[in-house]
Amino acid sequence: MKQERNFARITVTRKAERAIEGGHPWVYDAELIKTEGTCENGGFVDVVSIKGKYLGTGFLSEQSKIRIRLISRNANDRFDETFFERRIRYAWDYRKTVMRDDISCCRIIFGEADAFPGLTVDRFGDILVTQTLSLGIEQRKSMLFPLLYRVLREDGEEIRGIYERNDVAIRELEGMEQNRGWFPLQGVPAPDSTKTIIVENGISYAVDFENGQKTGFFLDQKYNRQAVARLARGKRVLDCFTHTGSFALNAAKGGAAHVCAVDISAAAVELAQENARRNGLDGVMSFRTANVFDLLPELEAHPEEKFDFIILDPPAFTKNRKTVDSAVRGYKEINLRAMKLLPRGGYLATCSCSHFMTEELFEKMLKSAARDACVELRQIEVRQQAPDHPILWNVPETNYLKFYLFQVV
Repeated sequence: MKQERNFARITVTRKAERAIEGGHPWVYDAELIKTEGTCENGGFVDVVSIKGKYLGTGFLSEQSKIRIRLISRNANDRFDETFFERRIRYAWDYRKTVMRDDISCCRIIFGEADAFPGLTVDRFGDILVTQTLSLGIEQRKSMLFPLLYRVLREDGEEIRGIYERNDVAIRELEGMEQNRGWFPLQGVPAPDSTKTIIVENGISYAVDFENGQKTGFFLDQKYNRQAVARLARGKRVLDCFTHTGSFALNAAKGGAAHVCAVDISAAAVELAQENARRNGLDGVMSFRTANVFDLLPELEAHPEEKFDFIILDPPAFTKNRKTVDSAVRGYKEINLRAMKLLPRGGYLATCSCSHFMTEELFEKMLKSAARDACVELRQIEVRQQAPDHPILWNVPETNYLKFYLFQVV
């Protein structure tokens, strides 16, 4: 029996109804038809079809283009502490199953894929780093974060603090200010440092979760780095867009003859060097602060320095549909240059972390680059993000990372 509903009812278009019934959790501003009852910004609303059929309950965000983010399609759900604790435990149990021994460094909550719209929680050892991008979650984090802390502690996990990385402009689309800092946990003093040491794939890294990109370290490429390490033995490797050196370090640990790590950020290169020294790999590594778009043509013009394995792990070149064409040109430029630089029989690892750069577009770009470089691509592997970043087939936005390994012949 359905419980009595005290939430405002919002009627949506047939297009929205089809999307929701197909499993997508977003309702856009243009899809709202009628509102009955009083709505609070960030509060719960029931979504119904034109015929009055209950479709789900979600958070209302009056300033966002994504006007409603559904969190349930069960009319009997009560959105109390028990409900959210159950969701947290479900997410944590999933990570324990799919990550097994890698549970100390992983993504614990991946937004809509874990039914926590707009929330990211990354674990770096005994530190949790969060990013909150929806108003509904923002208004409930004083309940959610202590629950998260308690669930992990009760499972024997040591957690010293929760750090918020809310310094992203997208929060402003939800009417929220940017900020960052320690979340106050009752009875738990905030740690003195915003840097920590993690171990991934047997490699130790210093992570600056206050100033590093995103939440401080990219956990989604964990197993793709292992795939690179398996091919690297005896190779001369060029790691472009190295950030803190993760692919480069995995290649070096995998037995590469030499690894050159490149990034446009001097601070990132310095941290990558520090990580190399920490792991005793600096003897087979060199580092450059350079723009990859400038460096690749320079290497092509001066072929004295040779590489037989090139890794391209650029930042997202597009974050919306309007800039996809420009992004395609950028991806093609670096891939074409890399294919020309590699000898016949060389190896290429290339990827895109943009949802809008679909597999179809990326593969079309790679074929075009190979044709222009007068080479053929022998596919070794096609991979995606690690399973702690689960993909919901009914939510395409959760499917974003494309990773390809080729031999160039």
